Amino acid sequence: MGKIIAIANQKGGVGKTTTAINLSASLANLGKKVLLVDADPQANASTGLGVMVKDLENTVYECLLGESSAKSAIVQTSIKNLSLLPSHIDLVGAEIEMAKLENRNTKLLDVLSPIKGDYDYILIDCLPSLGLIALNSLTAADSVIIPVQCEYFALDGLSKLLNTIKLVKNNLNPELKIEGFLLTMYDTRLRYANEVANEVRKHFESMLFKTAIYRNVKLSEASGYGKAAIEYDYASRGAQNYLVLAKELLAKNKIK
Repeated sequence: MGKIIAIANQKGGVGKTTTAINLSASLANLGKKVLLVDADPQANASTGLGVMVKDLENTVYECLLGESSAKSAIVQTSIKNLSLLPSHIDLVGAEIEMAKLENRNTKLLDVLSPIKGDYDYILIDCLPSLGLIALNSLTAADSVIIPVQCEYFALDGLSKLLNTIKLVKNNLNPELKIEGFLLTMYDTRLRYANEVANEVRKHFESMLFKTAIYRNVKLSEASGYGKAAIEYDYASRGAQNYLVLAKELLAKNKIK
């Protein structure tokens, strides 16, 4: 049975989608069968993997509303072993349409449960909010990766996210765990970046990934070309950071 990991932080611009794309691609590169679920209406994870969302008949939006199965909406990416359940701007309206449903908190769980066994890992790129779709993502997940940008105010709002995770755990998903906090956009030349990193280590040491993602222009360039970093420039620091992170995740889960 596969493992579902939500990548979440209600603060935007922390490297969440970059992590979703590149960790998924790295796990696939290491031979794992991976599905990336784009649960953000901006659909950046979809376009960042070269998928033209405007041409798609079915996306996660149709799946959440029961108009399509996940299998009918999933597309294969250019990376071997990596599939995508794409998003669309229509997802903006899904929260309003889902609000009237009795099982509104478990819709994504219902979508993913039938296919969970088809993959080693299912990663969910959550939207930067703590609304109904983010709640669905946490309810469907086995664990959460929380990217933390090495910038001022990085810890702002984390208490709210951690409280939401606690509420989901207590009321909807008792098995939910924090997979780890991940330092992103780390520039060791900047004093404040080192200060933020030390603050995160102090607060979350036991839950912090050893691997950090260092600031690297190739990561943003790759997404602009609709590619993961390992496709765009395998030798780049960003690509190698995510490969090391993937190996750390597999070791943590005792998977070779």
